[in-house]
Amino acid sequence: MFSDAEDDEQIIERVAGLDIGKAELVCCIRLPGNGTGKSGRARRSQEVTTHSTMVGSLAELANRLVGLGVERVVMEATSDYWKPVFYLLEAHGLDPWLVNARDVKHLPGRPKTDRLDAVWLCKVAERQMLRPSFVPPRPIRQLRDLTRYRVDLVVAQTAEKNRVEKLLEDACIKLSVVASDIFGVSGRQMMAALIAGERDPKALAEMARSSMRRKIGRLEEAFAGLPTGSFDDHHRFLLTRMLARIDQLDTDIAAVDAQIEAHLAPFADAAARLDEIPGIGPVAAAIIIAEIGVDMTRFPTAGHLAAWAKFAPGIKSSAGKAKGNGSTGHGDRYLARILGEVAVLVGRSDTFLGARYRRIARRRGRRKPSSRSADHYWWRSGTCSPTPTCTSAISVLITTTDTSTPTPRN
Repeated sequence: MFSDAEDDEQIIERVAGLDIGKAELVCCIRLPGNGTGKSGRARRSQEVTTHSTMVGSLAELANRLVGLGVERVVMEATSDYWKPVFYLLEAHGLDPWLVNARDVKHLPGRPKTDRLDAVWLCKVAERQMLRPSFVPPRPIRQLRDLTRYRVDLVVAQTAEKNRVEKLLEDACIKLSVVASDIFGVSGRQMMAALIAGERDPKALAEMARSSMRRKIGRLEEAFAGLPTGSFDDHHRFLLTRMLARIDQLDTDIAAVDAQIEAHLAPFADAAARLDEIPGIGPVAAAIIIAEIGVDMTRFPTAGHLAAWAKFAPGIKSSAGKAKGNGSTGHGDRYLARILGEVAVLVGRSDTFLGARYRRIARRRGRRKPSSRSADHYWWRSGTCSPTPTCTSAISVLITTTDTSTPTPRN
């Protein structure tokens, strides 16, 4: 039985394809030609030129594309080299598309050069065989730069703290066995005393505060190796540098947090709505907004966003049989990281979703959720499809952009 389908025009009349490198790019422009060919099809005019990636040359190229009335400019996501080209063309009022290089694979058996790649990209684009990647607007991009940098700073700080713990182990100091957090007030005071030259285990143990006071005996055992000279000038130098770096990273994270708060002000309503979801706090809300934006018209449904974020199972089947494990790829690692953390927090909470997760986990013999598998387990268990955190975020953000019909909050 036939069904009606609405397809776009097969050919985009005025299109450009860019093969971008670090120092230069190749631009292929295809326009309507004069008359028809032997096959009766309309002719196409084509021009292939090479340009520098300096701002002046890019501005000249943008003005030429505007003058020719180019409707769409398509480029591959090549490292970070596409960014200045994309932003400059966007500023000139053009419609740049960023496409996945995997979707523009060159046909086997054909020679591969920059010029041929630009021509092939232009031909595929003019037949509308490509899909654009999600590139958020400038305010969201700036917020994303800040949130991603904050994640990287936290990762660097965690790595430095791990080095400190290894250094103490190397010096036969078992502080991490007794203290759950060696970088608390008591732990930092003890390490500062070590750097200052204190080597008496009892004096160091007496620096414990509040709840650690009941562990003074074990703390003395942890520092028992100090009188033998296990902590020398070598360890003191390294510990001084590591603690200074941790403190500097604390300062940097605080400064970035202030900038994130300032850039998040225009999206305060969306952040507040996300904050209402169990497991999502201010930091998670900022990261989610930075990664997916607040304009939900880019994603027709919640399922589209879940699939874009690679949290929906892939469909791979042939001859009636499923192929592979249904994996979806890597996706946005920053979004995956925060959604995994949220899923773990929800699984441990007293909310309805947390209780249901633990009930299903007991029945299936699952004990402790991991950051990545927890989100997939939500989908497999049928608790929420495809994931509670992702679909809840979509539902909440949709309500901030849909002004026609109110949508109930999740």
